[in-house]
Amino acid sequence: MAAVAAAIDLRTGRIPNALTAATFLAGLTLATLGLTTMTLPQAIIGATLGFALMLPGRVFGATGGGDVKLMAALGTLLGPRGILVAFLVGAIAGGVLAIAHAAHRGRVAATMTRTAQLFTDSAAAKAAIDAAAPQTRFAYGPALAVGAVFATFWH
Repeated sequence: MAAVAAAIDLRTGRIPNALTAATFLAGLTLATLGLTTMTLPQAIIGATLGFALMLPGRVFGATGGGDVKLMAALGTLLGPRGILVAFLVGAIAGGVLAIAHAAHRGRVAATMTRTAQLFTDSAAAKAAIDAAAPQTRFAYGPALAVGAVFATFWH
């Protein structure tokens, strides 16, 4: 599901609600029926944790709503430990993608300055990020997919 979301995100710049909803329901169903090593409480905690980890990125304008919903959905399949690993690896992959995207557009210095500004003046940084968004947006789904695949095989 993460790979499908990544492919769609690369092509369209969006992660469809139908895909995240289907993934979420699949994870809960598999856990409920005992067809996975994940229990239903673990699936719910994984979804909640995935949502909570990605929500600040959405609030600051760094990620889209589809990314948040995808991590929540993947949390039902990966559980709390797996979604934490997926988030950390996805964040690293996302950072690499962001630097590559900025380099491709000749905006590494501006990107680094705005990133540092998030820690010193988050309101101004958010305004600067929002103003530059059309030139700086990139699909984050592939980074999340890298994290999810890594977490799947990490055990």
